[in-house]
Order: sequence, then structure tokens, then C-alpha cells
Amino acid sequence: MKIYDVLIIGGGVTGVMTARYLSTKTCSVALCEAECDVAMGATRANSAIVHAGYDAKPGTLKARLNVRGNKLMKELGAALDVPVKEIGSHVIAFDDTDMKHLKGLYEKGIANGVPGLRIIDRDELRAMEPNVSEEAVGSLWAPSTAITCPYGITIAAAENAATNGVEFYFNFRVTDVSSVGEIYYVTDGEETIAARYIVNCAGVHSAEIAEILGEHDFPIEIIPRRGEYIVMDKICGKMANSTLFVTPSERGKGILVSPTVDGNLLIGPNAYPIDDADDTSTTQMGLREITEGAHRIMPTVDTRNAITSFSGVRPTPNIYDFYIKASEQMPRVIHAVGVESPGFASGPATGEYIAELLQDSGLVLEDKTDYIPTRRADGNHKHFNEMTDEERAEAVRKNPAYGKIVCRCETITEGDLLDCMDSPIPAVTIDMLKSRTRAGMGRCQGGFCSPRVAVLIAEHEKMTLDKVTKRGGDSWLVLPKENDKKGGE
Repeated sequence: MKIYDVLIIGGGVTGVMTARYLSTKTCSVALCEAECDVAMGATRANSAIVHAGYDAKPGTLKARLNVRGNKLMKELGAALDVPVKEIGSHVIAFDDTDMKHLKGLYEKGIANGVPGLRIIDRDELRAMEPNVSEEAVGSLWAPSTAITCPYGITIAAAENAATNGVEFYFNFRVTDVSSVGEIYYVTDGEETIAARYIVNCAGVHSAEIAEILGEHDFPIEIIPRRGEYIVMDKICGKMANSTLFVTPSERGKGILVSPTVDGNLLIGPNAYPIDDADDTSTTQMGLREITEGAHRIMPTVDTRNAITSFSGVRPTPNIYDFYIKASEQMPRVIHAVGVESPGFASGPATGEYIAELLQDSGLVLEDKTDYIPTRRADGNHKHFNEMTDEERAEAVRKNPAYGKIVCRCETITEGDLLDCMDSPIPAVTIDMLKSRTRAGMGRCQGGFCSPRVAVLIAEHEKMTLDKVTKRGGDSWLVLPKENDKKGGE
């Protein structure tokens, strides 16, 4: 059995950014994930904001990692050719009480080292954001806030890690951990992974993983908190020039209105504790609440232009700060627990910090001399809709599949889809291809392209169509044949 230096449990942004950073070093790394892909939990369903860092309490780990993560995320986007757009953000005040709160946020931001912060008045705010509510009296302007695709940059980092030797184990839900000497044996009941060090990055399930690891009386409680969102059509994308927040409350940063990196408009989220950490349903009441919240910021938002809604569950800890520490009970185990907002923005810096903790625990880390900085060894991953006319003509000449449009809403070709099926982390479900190419994310939400995508997967993987799934498990697009079901499927 191969024994890895490090096993990371959890394929969200924290786990993947840790794997990507460690892939620059000489250690051997594996990552296991319960779902069929990376970024399937909170990383897939969040606000996509690279927060500036003015909200966290000065001196906390959250503040430190947020501000550094904001800088590193932009560098990572440039290195992996993923758009990270620095559009800035406004925290909007509607009365004098809100303005006093903005002064407090400003002071925290200055203490945290956030660049360019300013409190601006109503006139300057309206000049920057003409569609903002006339009731707004001012805002805190944070020019370093950025937007990106949260799952897109996480997938790119995972491909970069895989290109540099990190091995990924999907559909691997940890059920038991044992140890012999200095080696941990982690199993899902069928397969076992051996490693000298373990990093627990399991998000809303991180406290459960800690218990399985043997951490009894774990000091942190994780409270699952669901947030719902609405995505508007691209015709609404230019209604806001920057990310617009309301003054935050004890429930969080509140409902926002923001352009997305792909040209849509996003509104949400609300925030409610839930019992089931995997409950990502949306509710009529919740969607009405975020619509009303968005109208307070921007009265002209028209949800008749909504194309989809979704929700994500955040791992809210019962402490203010992130809990990222070496285990006090188990040697060579690092816990990254309660990494809620701004956990996504903090991701690259969190990966660095976890590597420091691993070194403090005895892991020797040396720089690789043959590290590949691109997401793929050949450096080529550009989609057809990102190419120039000359590049498109050359792509079709080399591979006629690039001349066959599959997703009309997003201009995704057969060549794009097949390329992702042959990537360092092969995309073998409909949602894996969707998150890599945006096939199915346009106005029709996959109404036209999903059947063709399913057929392409079946043909490429040499399977029957009833074996193709949306997101792994039993999420079939076509029900299995009756005789297959009788056989136990």
C-alpha cells in the first residue's frame, strides 16, 4: 500500500488550496472527497466574493488570512488563467446609525491592512452606482474587493495540483480511521488510504470527521447555516458596477447585489441555521426575503429575469474566529474547522498556513525543482468562447469537434466538453462538465444541451446512457433499465 505524506479530507476551497500549495513541495499528497468532484459543497454555492478584509476583528486568524488571501487569490487567478476581477465593494448605509457602523468597519479595515478604504457620501455613491436606492446616505468603499468563479478557480487549483502529483479520491466518504505506529489508515468501507499526516478540511462535516479521527470532546461546534441565492439573466449584469452590501448584522454580511464574473447579476444570501447539513433546498419564503433585501439596495432589480436559484450551507463555528490548529489529542493531525465567510477569499492563504502547521508538526517541506505552474502540463485549457477568431479557426482546423456547438446559451462546443473529459481531473458527470465549461448555466438552464452532454459522456466513457449521472450516486438522467434495477442498482 502506498503511504502518502499527507492526506487531506475534503475537496472544498480550503482542502484544494492546501493540496495545491503542498504540490509545490517535495511531499506526496492525496485528497479524498465524499462527492464526485471538488467544490461540491459551500465552495460551489457562495457569493463568489473575494472579500477585502474589513469585517474581521483585528488580530484574529480570520483577519490575517482574509487580507492575505485577497492578494493571493488575484495572483492565483493570473497564474492559472482564471478571471479574478477587482471591482470593489460598497457597504451601504441608510441612516446615521448605519454610518456610525461604517466608521467601525473602516477602523477595523485599517487595522487589518486593507488598502484604499474610504467612507463616501450619497453623491459619490450615486455617481459610482446610479441604480442604488435613493434612500442610501453613503457607503464604505473597498476597492480591493474582487469577484471570481468560486468553483472555477478551485477546479483550476485542483488541476494544477493533480498536474504536480496530488492524487484525488472521489466518492470517498470517510467511515473509519485507525493507526499503526506513525501511519493513519483512512477508509470508506471499501478502499483504504494510508498517510503520515491528516488535514481535516471537511466543511460542515469537519466536526464529524474529528470524531471519526478520535477527537473526543472536540472544542468546536459547527452550526450548519443555509443561505439562498437568485441568479439573474445576463441582461441584468450591468445594473451594478461593484458588489453592494448592506450594513452587516449579527446574522452576517446580509443580502447583497453583485455582478458575477460571467456577466450575470447575483442577489442573496439570507442566513438560517438548519438541522441537516446537506439540506440545500430553496424556499418560497427565503427567495421572497432575498428579493425584498435586494430591492432595498436596488429597487429596479426585477426577479422576472431570474434564471435559477440555489442555496449553500456554511460551516458556522460557535466561536468568532476560524479554528485551524494542530490536534491536541492526536499527533500529525491538523483541523481546519469552522472556515465560514470569508473562507473562500482566505483559501490560498489558509493553504499556506496549514503547510506551516504541518511543518511545525514535523513534516519536511522543500521546494520542487520541477513544479509546473500551469493548471495542465501543456498550459492549454482555453474554451472556444474565450478564443479570438483566429484561435477558433485554428482549433476547428485541428479538431472539428470545436465547430459543433452544444450549449447555445454559453457557446460551449463539443471540443470543450471532450477536452474536460481528458483533463488532469476527468469530468465524467453532467455537473462536472457544467462547472468547468458553463454548459447548462445559461438562460435555458440546460434545457437544450443536457441530453447531448449526457450522450457525449456515455460515448467517451463507453457506457450506456442510463449509467450517466448528473452529480454521481443515483442522480441518473435516464432511469436504469428494469433488469439492471433487479440486479441491485
